Amino acid sequence: MKIKTITKPYEEVMAIESPKHFKPYKTNIFWQTLTKLISQPALINSHFEGKKTGMEKLGKDEPALILMNHSGFTDFEIAYSMLYPRKFNTVASIETFMGLDWIMKPIGIFPTRKYIADLQLIRDIKYCLTKNKSSVLMFPEAVYTLDGTSVTLPETLAKFVKMLGVPLCTIITHGVYLHVPAYGYVENRDVPIKAELKYLLSPEQIKAMSLDEIKEVIDKEFSFDDFRWQQENNIEIDEDFRAAGLHKILYKCPHCKAESRMNSDGTHLFCEACGKKWELTEHGFLKATNGETEFDHVPDWYAWERECVRKEIIDGTYGFDVPCDIMVFMDWKALYKVGSGRLSHNPEEGFHLTGCDGKLDYRQSSRSMYTCEAIPYWYQIDDVIGLGNNKVLYYAFPTEQKEVVIKSKLAVEETFKLINEKKRAKIAEKVEKAE
Repeated sequence: MKIKTITKPYEEVMAIESPKHFKPYKTNIFWQTLTKLISQPALINSHFEGKKTGMEKLGKDEPALILMNHSGFTDFEIAYSMLYPRKFNTVASIETFMGLDWIMKPIGIFPTRKYIADLQLIRDIKYCLTKNKSSVLMFPEAVYTLDGTSVTLPETLAKFVKMLGVPLCTIITHGVYLHVPAYGYVENRDVPIKAELKYLLSPEQIKAMSLDEIKEVIDKEFSFDDFRWQQENNIEIDEDFRAAGLHKILYKCPHCKAESRMNSDGTHLFCEACGKKWELTEHGFLKATNGETEFDHVPDWYAWERECVRKEIIDGTYGFDVPCDIMVFMDWKALYKVGSGRLSHNPEEGFHLTGCDGKLDYRQSSRSMYTCEAIPYWYQIDDVIGLGNNKVLYYAFPTEQKEVVIKSKLAVEETFKLINEKKRAKIAEKVEKAE
């Protein structure tokens, strides 16, 4: 999906008034039916199969929190089809409202800003549950999976579930990622899509469980792997472009260890530094065309890159400073091109974005981010790193060393883990001394 962009001076964009808050609309049968009908062609074309497990436990008009994994736009079509005719509101990223607020509001969608502490979001969700008497659909991962496995979930999710005290349900899909992988955005692959809508926990169960127990249940549900699912179910993807874009997430060569030299074309992934080449087979395996196959599973390669980034952070060698083009989100009319600048990142200082002839100077600390928005070919524009706060969202598009987009996501997540590990170690040390 493309979005409208407008070029404006930075100072003019910063003077634009942010969208006013609105209370989530209460949905009705007209909009629910219309949305379901619109969703059908895409689901029919993808041979969609959905099943429901334990949903008889949820009352017809009983509001629930519904958590869904996020792999592509088809997720919305699945949700609006499977949940029909149940009334529900949906939480979506605020930038998805650009040019579409006229339709998003009546079908029950309301906005939030990703990865930012937002008390208003909690109030809006409670409003849906208590005033609208409707369920709430959330994508706790907040962004499409890059390697077909679960994205890092917020540590506060279990606490949030316990605080709401309503039934917890999940929708877990398989095939959406393979249908249109986030690394490629080329054409749709002919892949069957399946989903399960499950009643997971009752309010009584949630009340009796500890936060760790709730987290364990949610983590188990979100432990999916679409490539593994493809392999185990012998699903054949024979399109001749199935590997196109794969180098966006597999940016480091496991053979020569070079970064920013990976590329892909058709059904192959290759390193321009050492010449090593791999095929993405019709059944989702990686296979070296010569020599050893270092990783035959895409998520394993991605996990190895994560380990490499973690080692760089511990060794003190991680960091980057790259030129970038800058866009800004301020309202729902368009995304504003405000100029160019530089983006740097390191574990100690976090992100630092400067530019627009010295008018822009924005910092975001490592302690405030458990993950970040880092997406290949964002809205068909380019590879992006998103930053921001409750007033403004910045989008930096590196013009060099584009591998830093995915690498920064791994670095943010691993830095946050290391910070928390140090905190826990200090607490354990104090407890040990006190004893």
